[in-house]
Amino acid sequence: MIYKRSSALFHEAQKVIPGGVNSPVRAFKAVGGDPIFVTHAKGAYLYDEDDNRLIDYINSWGPMILGHAHPPVINAVIDKAQKGTSFGMPTEIETQIAALAVAMVPNIDKIRFVNSGTEACMSAVRLARGYTGRDKIIKFAGCYHGHSDSFLIQAGSGAVTFGSPNSPGVTKGTAQDTLLARYNDLDHVESIITSNKGEIACIIIEPIAGNMGCIPPVKGFLEGLRALCDAHDILLIFDEVMTGFRLAKGGAQELTGVAADIVTFGKVIGGGLPVGAFAARAEIMDYLAPIGPVYQAGTLSGNPLAMAAGLAMLTEIQESPQLFTSLAEKTEYLHKGMAQALQDHKIIHTINRIGSMISVHFTKEAVTDFETAAEGNNDTFKKFFHGMLDNGVYIAPSAFETWFITDALSYQDLDDTIQAVRTVAQTL
Repeated sequence: MIYKRSSALFHEAQKVIPGGVNSPVRAFKAVGGDPIFVTHAKGAYLYDEDDNRLIDYINSWGPMILGHAHPPVINAVIDKAQKGTSFGMPTEIETQIAALAVAMVPNIDKIRFVNSGTEACMSAVRLARGYTGRDKIIKFAGCYHGHSDSFLIQAGSGAVTFGSPNSPGVTKGTAQDTLLARYNDLDHVESIITSNKGEIACIIIEPIAGNMGCIPPVKGFLEGLRALCDAHDILLIFDEVMTGFRLAKGGAQELTGVAADIVTFGKVIGGGLPVGAFAARAEIMDYLAPIGPVYQAGTLSGNPLAMAAGLAMLTEIQESPQLFTSLAEKTEYLHKGMAQALQDHKIIHTINRIGSMISVHFTKEAVTDFETAAEGNNDTFKKFFHGMLDNGVYIAPSAFETWFITDALSYQDLDDTIQAVRTVAQTL
């Protein structure tokens, strides 16, 4: 495929936008080459500036669970926009979507809407600290919770790992309040808690990791975290920005049967518009201003356009009992087809999958955490990425990102994707 106009637009963007993009992964630095500039999308397809049609497997990093430009969502936004785009005042639709979300998700009584997943996770941690009166948090290597200072931490060394900042601008003081644990390693978490008794406010985790590829929790891991939190009066935060309303109506809590104390949302809950949210039982949420001491605010929070898109999306999900079965079946079909194609050409690989999330790792070892994900052959992934792109399939431009399946994909689209994998495998 030819990407002449996309390359020219990227060159122009670099003059006025840092790196030419407004989010780093879009720059293709991990895979090489110039990013694709999109003009529009519909259903399962992207259309770029060079008139190429691409089968889309990132779906705006998750929210397009029903496909791009889904009519009920688009119509809801248009209708609302005609009445005004922002008021900075309460609107009825905020209560409507809040009530629907609370009805769909286990273990939450109240929800507050914000403008991004980053803001949701940042606010959830502040709320946990305010509620518990403690400062330290535990996060997991490879789990991404946005670009708030507390989360931009890399591993140190020793049994008790204090984080060190891996981005300039993050202070050492902030880093020292973030303790880094290994995903799927319950013993490591317990050792950190033991060494910091009475100091940890919360554990924040992607219950199904999506930022080191798709990595499900091993049996007993989430249940063990719940037990540790109960034993030490620590709040358990599920970052469901990716998984909320995607893996089940009630998200990962419903899918795994493990209850979190605070849950964060994004992606699907906004129907593709910039929305995040965090939720918990009433006694925790009532610690928020204006009725509690923990301050959180946002001029555009509860924006009517975003609320309209989100309400339309959640309503569609609520009224589609077969949606999650359909998504899981399509994802399994893709998994089996890709695995066979790679196996036929003797390409070393591991595929992880849960629900409508899937990722291909070019390693023979099981991928269960960030360290094992990093063992994948990145040179092979780069060739795979560009080969798939040349065959009309757009996947995440990073080996450390999950693919997201949309129900708008037809089985012909899946067959075309599998054939693309077979074609590319010949060159790897």
